[in-house]
Amino acid sequence: MSPVLLDGEHLTLDDVERVARHGEAVALDPTARPKVEAARRVIESALADGRPIYGVSTGFGPLSDVFVGAADREALQRNLLRSHAIGIGDPIGEAETRATVLLRANVLAKGYSGVRPEIVDLLCGLLNRRVHPIIPERGSVGASGDLAPLAHLALVLIGEGEARHRSERLSGAEALGRTGLAPVILKAKEGLALINGTCGMTGIGALAVNRAERLVRLADVAGAMALEALRGSQIPFDERLQAVRPHPGQAICARNLRSLLQDSEVMVSHKDCGKIQDSYTLRCIPQVHGGVREVLAFAQATVTRELNAATDNPLIFPESGDILSGGNFHGHPVALALDALAMALAGLCGFSERRIERLVNPQLSELPAFLVKSSGLHSGFMVAQIAAASLVSEAKLLASPASVDSIPTSGSKEDFVSMGWLAAVKLAQIVDRLAAILALEFLCAAQGLDFLRPLKPGRGVLSAYELLRRHVTHLEEDRVLRHDLDRILPLLEDGSLLAAVEGAAGPLA
Repeated sequence: MSPVLLDGEHLTLDDVERVARHGEAVALDPTARPKVEAARRVIESALADGRPIYGVSTGFGPLSDVFVGAADREALQRNLLRSHAIGIGDPIGEAETRATVLLRANVLAKGYSGVRPEIVDLLCGLLNRRVHPIIPERGSVGASGDLAPLAHLALVLIGEGEARHRSERLSGAEALGRTGLAPVILKAKEGLALINGTCGMTGIGALAVNRAERLVRLADVAGAMALEALRGSQIPFDERLQAVRPHPGQAICARNLRSLLQDSEVMVSHKDCGKIQDSYTLRCIPQVHGGVREVLAFAQATVTRELNAATDNPLIFPESGDILSGGNFHGHPVALALDALAMALAGLCGFSERRIERLVNPQLSELPAFLVKSSGLHSGFMVAQIAAASLVSEAKLLASPASVDSIPTSGSKEDFVSMGWLAAVKLAQIVDRLAAILALEFLCAAQGLDFLRPLKPGRGVLSAYELLRRHVTHLEEDRVLRHDLDRILPLLEDGSLLAAVEGAAGPLA
């Protein structure tokens, strides 16, 4: 398979997923190499002319007025990495690390940073030979980008720091040596170019956004399955209702639900039951899930733009020879988008949990108490709802926006920071909780459908139900439900549940 080619212009969310989670190879696009070389020549020419350039021939942050002579410029770049590598806590995951390395390589490949092409080649080498720098989870305020995390990444390029290779934690020098890679000596500007920017928050955010997109579609499936088990009405999903409140996400969700519920015998069985209206968590699925979709679309658009953005500082423009200092490294646009999605997904967590409560609570359904025939002797799915409630509370706490906070840093030179890294990490944690809550809803809804047999649900719901039942059997008496959860969570994450549903009901938007 051909590698993903990096030119700073065309990287997609799917590319990030393929490289970060599935290990696809990467390379500097041959068309980008001349652009990278041209920007490097501008840096070398400016240095030859004795021009003061921030972070190249000067100190950093509040020390930007301190001139650094030619003899010390390599040491300046090396010292920058060492001084900034003060991340705290456990390392981020392998996929998140790979996404961060990938985005750093792509930004430099864009040709505005002034590094030599071999820096990009070495970053690609780390990915292709599975040398994964140890990047601590905490320590970035997302101001001049993710300085501390990216410094840990960059140290490995010079044979310092730590990296993981084949599940073994090694020194940076040993990890490079074992894989046939050679460390580099950083030239002027290159250390700064490696740590300035939003690659960490954007990489973590991109993976979280991709997972969220899959889970939001699966939320429609879980909602449809719960609706059938609770004998709810499909009238609220009528196309005419959506047309007179024309939010795109609402219309998409309602269309998904109509597809999922096609040919439902359950719906026909209670068509004339006399019930006037369902609860909000059944009746308002298009409005709530649709609203989440709109926020997700905003986050996807923002992160996709950032994947191919020049977030270094200063930036080099070879056409004019200008070297411009600005603020493209600031993470606020990304932080806002990720925070918005975090709040939307936290709400979705709560919406799903309320359906779980309706499924297990006999006062709210016509199903056996806690979805088990011999309730009392058996507790059934009682604690599934409790576990979901706990996860919802965690999601609510995590949804508090990071981007509204700011602590001035670097002698108040960086006097308003984005906290974008924290926004990304929190979003990923909320996505984890959403996946578990939806899995719990699927378990409860499938159990509820068992009590309606031999009636069949809609074709999309039926396909989901049948796949779940191939992995988890009906609960007759109490067993360790954690094992059931562990069996079906991979079906949500690897795409097999969604694929089964779409094979029966058609593509879900």
